[in-house]
Amino acid sequence: MNPYKFEYIWLDGYQPESNLRSKTKVLKFDSFDNDISKLPNWSFDGSSTLQAEGHSSDCVLKPVKLYNDPARLNAYLVLCEVLNPDGTPHKSNTRSLIELGNNDFWFGFEQEYTLMDGSRPLGFPEQGFPNPQGMYYCSVGNKNVAGREIVEAHLDLCLEAGLNITGINAEVLLGQWEFQVLGQDPFSAGDDLWIARYLLHRVTEEFGVGLEFHPKPVQGDWNGSGMHCNFSNKFMREIGGEQYIKAVCEALKEHHDAHIKEYGSSNELRLTGLHETQSIDKFSYGLSDRGASIRIPISMPSNDWKGYLEDRRPASNADPYRIINVMIKTTSKIHQAF
Repeated sequence: MNPYKFEYIWLDGYQPESNLRSKTKVLKFDSFDNDISKLPNWSFDGSSTLQAEGHSSDCVLKPVKLYNDPARLNAYLVLCEVLNPDGTPHKSNTRSLIELGNNDFWFGFEQEYTLMDGSRPLGFPEQGFPNPQGMYYCSVGNKNVAGREIVEAHLDLCLEAGLNITGINAEVLLGQWEFQVLGQDPFSAGDDLWIARYLLHRVTEEFGVGLEFHPKPVQGDWNGSGMHCNFSNKFMREIGGEQYIKAVCEALKEHHDAHIKEYGSSNELRLTGLHETQSIDKFSYGLSDRGASIRIPISMPSNDWKGYLEDRRPASNADPYRIINVMIKTTSKIHQAF
């Protein structure tokens, strides 16, 4: 029998955003064939994660997704949902909000984040500010880039873990970066995003730098951090049509406030109408418009209005499961009408 390490990973009960938690379980097998059904549920102290009271503190971890752990031998990353002792989803379990049967929805997330040196972004001088933004986006060179070695190490780990990472790039703020994930079902993009965040935390531990998902890491004339959501259903991808695409945008306009509530805290600091955003109290959509709430890709008209839409409203600290849930609910109503 050989020992294998299984890192059980879950979301805690903190608000307005959950934090990642994890602990390692060692199990012995003659060989492990990536069969998640062989992994047991595991309890934890929910009173230490704001998920239970001390007098009845047990919560249950249910394995739902398995990944290779690229940093340890004979090890796996185990994404878990949190259950109550009776087996029902815990109120903090946002993954359970996503209903089965919506498998024609695809989601992609563009996760921005900022590497931190203490209280300031990596690359910022100890006093004052660096040169104004403009030269940092997708840039190269020592004076325009900070933290590339960290970002490359994270990318390698994500690919080795089997995540569907589709790209990385330096962002508009010095020390700010982005990675993208894509999922061809309602769950996989959110699952991969949370595991990618987990691996990013582990990488920054190794390099001794901070990690910030706040949507406005530096006040003033600097870009904030978002998590643009690219989404489509089968109808959008295969049939489309200008009338349908605009009907989806109008439905998103009608439910704008409901979406904003799910799109991350402190987002009003980022959605100001400046720095490639629309104001948080307005809704707009437009072709190739990065100042709109919803950007219609420039390729869509030439492709018979088939493809995907980009929701530019979500903040970098948002929970992808909450975004997926509200997006499916809003757009499914339009889908049924066509």
